[in-house]
Amino acid sequence: MKRSEINKVIKEFEGLLNEYKFALPPFCHFTPEEWAEKGHEYDEIRDNALGWDITDYGEGNYDKKGLALITIRNGNATDPKYTKVYAEKIMMVKEGQISPNHFHWNKMEDIINRGGADVVFRLWNADREDEGKLLDTPVEIFSDGRCYTVPAGSEIVLKPGQSLTLYPYYYHEFTVRNGVALIGEVSMTNDDNTDNRFYEPLGRFPTIEEDEPAYRLLCTEYPKAK
Repeated sequence: MKRSEINKVIKEFEGLLNEYKFALPPFCHFTPEEWAEKGHEYDEIRDNALGWDITDYGEGNYDKKGLALITIRNGNATDPKYTKVYAEKIMMVKEGQISPNHFHWNKMEDIINRGGADVVFRLWNADREDEGKLLDTPVEIFSDGRCYTVPAGSEIVLKPGQSLTLYPYYYHEFTVRNGVALIGEVSMTNDDNTDNRFYEPLGRFPTIEEDEPAYRLLCTEYPKAK
């Protein structure tokens, strides 16, 4: 992705958050220059990949296959220094974008439509002996206290305020219908380096073409503590 495109997405995301009066923690407003001066008191942000995360999954077409998200809080499954066992994210998805099919080996998560457009999911059970296979078996759905089953690959529509629980080995993809959605995630500790199994091989983070200065640093770009 071009840096100018990332900057534009972040500013649009900030506008959507302001519209829904969703306030961000202070570190999300740090400039690159401010980050250069931050010491070890902010190690939790660096070590646990908190902050801005804009991705095109390495395919160079953000408007079709992309996601804008902010990790607000997170633990760390591999570093005993961090004892949080939960994570929280906020996301922006536009009509026409898709978050591609994947599952997590370890993470259980709730996805919540915080406002705006409908969020449309499709789920499959993964074959635990052949993880690249989508099973054609009914999927058990847990949504806002209701449990029911649907055929594999069925559309599950989340209206604003509704949520969906995703268990490990649940292949899932989602998109948005009729506008832009603000989407929340409450989950177990998140590790994007080791706990994503994409149905089709994809990159998790973008390759960036620096065509203008960064407006905000992404969670993979923080400088070392001063």
